[in-house]
Amino acid sequence: MNFAFPTPESTMDFGRELGRSLRAGDLVLLAGPLGAGKTTLTRGIAEGLGVGGRVSSPTFVLARVHPAGASGVALVHVDAYRLGGDLSQLEDLDLDTELERSALVVEWGEGSAERLSDDYLVVRLERREDDVRLVTLEPHGTWTSRTPDLRLAG
Repeated sequence: MNFAFPTPESTMDFGRELGRSLRAGDLVLLAGPLGAGKTTLTRGIAEGLGVGGRVSSPTFVLARVHPAGASGVALVHVDAYRLGGDLSQLEDLDLDTELERSALVVEWGEGSAERLSDDYLVVRLERREDDVRLVTLEPHGTWTSRTPDLRLAG
């Protein structure tokens, strides 16, 4: 599935819709270059889940936990950029345990975080020179039947 979002707000709208569909145990991997909109998308996901706390890139702390809100599902936001593929550091975060009770969004996690679940969604973001965000969804496992349910305007 491919979409084009012309503004940061439309990227947030997509994130809100995705966030409303998330449940405990869901794994979403965000892929794309710096400035593609991964953290903007995560802000929308957090709003859709109704979680608390300010959403910002957790680059220096690696992971932030946002307590469950109205949806009853917490959000764990991970930025694996600094890990450089070092799985031992990813394992130190104990994400397997967090995934049991939270939705897990991992920026820069492709190539390492997939091992956490057979069911995951890769969201590829690309930012064109005109600031339009191109988004491609790559569902795996149960996500193959869930992504058509997302009501997206792209």
